[in-house]
Amino acid sequence: MQPTSNINRPPNTPPIAALTGEPLERLQAIITRHLGDEGPLLPILHDVQAEWGMILEAAQPVIAEALGMSRAEIHGVVSFYHDFRQEPAGRHVLRLCRAEACQSMGADALAEQVRRALGLDWHETTPDGRLTLEPVFCLGLCACGPSAQLDDRLVGRATTEKLVALAGGVR
Repeated sequence: MQPTSNINRPPNTPPIAALTGEPLERLQAIITRHLGDEGPLLPILHDVQAEWGMILEAAQPVIAEALGMSRAEIHGVVSFYHDFRQEPAGRHVLRLCRAEACQSMGADALAEQVRRALGLDWHETTPDGRLTLEPVFCLGLCACGPSAQLDDRLVGRATTEKLVALAGGVR
């Protein structure tokens, strides 16, 4: 796999090529915190993403070695779970539910209208890095569909107007 560009990476994010020095020490501290846990991989990945805003490619071989796993196994987990990022997101993330219950309440039309209004496609971020748009497959608000989530705020009975206004209010 060819390394991706380091352009648009969050501040204090090490380059993909290698982790050394202080970033490596931060990663090793995260790993050490979870080594005694049963099934430490997911907690480690969550903490890595919390630390750097994404799962650094350079962190994967370090994690693999510490856990006695292959790099392919780590990559498989990272790529399987949609919440793990391999590229940085915007400062805010708007998720639109794509599950069946929300689809039955107009989620497809809502998604198209919101995408058009924001000028974004799925997984795209505004040029200023303010907002990323993502699909999600169930937010657990099935009775209040269509639903969405802006950062940690859940939105039931979402409308284009409501979501565009919320997205416009984030900085």
